[in-house]
Amino acid sequence: MGSAQVQGRLWGAAPDDWSELNEPLFAPLYETVFDAVGVGSGTRILDLGCGSGLAVRLAADRGALVSGLDASEGLLGVARSRAPEADLRLGDLEDLPFADDAFDVVTSFNAVQYAADPVAALREARRVARPGAPVVVVTWAEPERCDSRTVLAALGGLLPPPPPGAGGPFALSAPGRLEELVSAAGFRPVRAAEAPVPFVFADLDTAVRAMLSAGPARIAVEHAGEEAAAAAIRTALAGATGPGGGVRQENAFRYLIAEA
Repeated sequence: MGSAQVQGRLWGAAPDDWSELNEPLFAPLYETVFDAVGVGSGTRILDLGCGSGLAVRLAADRGALVSGLDASEGLLGVARSRAPEADLRLGDLEDLPFADDAFDVVTSFNAVQYAADPVAALREARRVARPGAPVVVVTWAEPERCDSRTVLAALGGLLPPPPPGAGGPFALSAPGRLEELVSAAGFRPVRAAEAPVPFVFADLDTAVRAMLSAGPARIAVEHAGEEAAAAAIRTALAGATGPGGGVRQENAFRYLIAEA
């Protein structure tokens, strides 16, 4: 069984909140990655786990020929409104509905760690990339360098212990883990780098709404209820709330460019 059924339900629970409050935080990261691999006019690019489509929109604005895949029909609905010219499909990372050697660039922002089989997902990414094409995998840096770990830890406290070997947001964060994973999928690691992604919200209520829209929070909502999940997030954000009521958490994300 692939990852789409479970992840689509979780990440698609609040698509408007995700697209309006969460995804814009990642726009500078998307642009940094596109600059690093030369996305421009005529580039055939596939974004895996494209969500509500901001990365797809930014790539299209550069003149790229854009495609995307996500597990959530709700998020894809937003993505299609943002980028009607894009080829956006519902599907599973481990079984891509695209032809061999179809893309000049493949990206996956904060998605591969949620796949039921990350190596199988990356082998599929390698299959659809033309020989020598860059494939970029993006994930959180180490937990101790990401303030949002406090929220994730608080939500985790509402859940029973995960099964042995289960992944999560930081499953690929340890130094060398991304390189190990892409090598197992048949890639050659080329270059790793990092980018800051601060989470900034106007007030605590907005921050709670934003974080409740993310997949890990939806697990807590399903298990303990939305009220308990929201209360856990509020408690975790107490130290990130400034005198004026705004919320800011410093986070770092790592991206690895590999060659198909």
